[in-house]
Amino acid sequence: MKNLIQQLPKAELHLHIEGTLEPELMFALAQKNNISIPYKNVEEVKNAYNFTSLQSFLDIYYAGANVLITESDFFDLTWAYLLTCKAQNVVHVEIFFDPQTHTKRGITFETVLNGICKALERGETELGISSFLIMSFLRHLSEEEAFETLEQSLPFKEKIIGVGLDSSEVGHPPSKFERVFAASAKEGYKIVAHAGEEGDSSYIWEAINLLHVARIDHGIACEEDATLVQFLIEKQIPLTVCPLSNVKLKAVKCMQEHNIAKLLRQGVLVTVNSDDPAYFGGYVNENYEAIVDALSLSETELKELVKNSFKASFLSAEQKENYIASL
Repeated sequence: MKNLIQQLPKAELHLHIEGTLEPELMFALAQKNNISIPYKNVEEVKNAYNFTSLQSFLDIYYAGANVLITESDFFDLTWAYLLTCKAQNVVHVEIFFDPQTHTKRGITFETVLNGICKALERGETELGISSFLIMSFLRHLSEEEAFETLEQSLPFKEKIIGVGLDSSEVGHPPSKFERVFAASAKEGYKIVAHAGEEGDSSYIWEAINLLHVARIDHGIACEEDATLVQFLIEKQIPLTVCPLSNVKLKAVKCMQEHNIAKLLRQGVLVTVNSDDPAYFGGYVNENYEAIVDALSLSETELKELVKNSFKASFLSAEQKENYIASL
């Protein structure tokens, strides 16, 4: 199964580019940019990746992002991720970036976007990896600040396919951002949102009914509500599930208790993704391997998950069919 996971072409739909910052690159950029970080060496950073919750992870995540200053830093970050994708036979990616994490530090929106986009363009030409970029609003900040970020994005609309919602979930329901998502949709952005990771199933309903999402990021709390699960099956609203992340952040006790296989077998359009792989112990292939081992997935089920990664993407119908036909 490990060989099959490696061989199958895959798409990744839930990946925060800032969450691919490996400790080695964090140190190199901190030195280059003369940024102080609270760790003496790479081992100390890795030891700090022992999270108790989503918030304990976010504290380190935002501290790490401080080393990203120049356009070339964002290029290097993205290029390193794409090289890993090439090694793991990931052929299409839909990447989140968090402009507010950087603009609040005085880094311009354009600096962040240009660095990421130059790497994505090179990834397409040199590595054959197609890509879309999704801008996330930070839900622990205000809707007013999200509106400012939306305005900043408009001159670069052709480079951004959609908007998402991430950061601290509990206490920041989708309803807090209803107006900014309506405005984003009017600008032509596709809509996704993190919901049902640490928040309960009501957050998923809000994302569907108030934000009108095309897909739910995480969504594992849907299982609390049988009506919601049935709705997700009927409407084929995709869930971009991140198994290693869920276990690492204690949203799930252990991989054997993860509900991705159960949801798949019920007919929910679930996909496998890595979220913030530098922090959670694995990229896409490692996530597939973890669930195959823990949940006794069959070869047929594995291939179904891979097909779902293309079905749930923002690729055209023809592109989806071509990728699925190649499996």
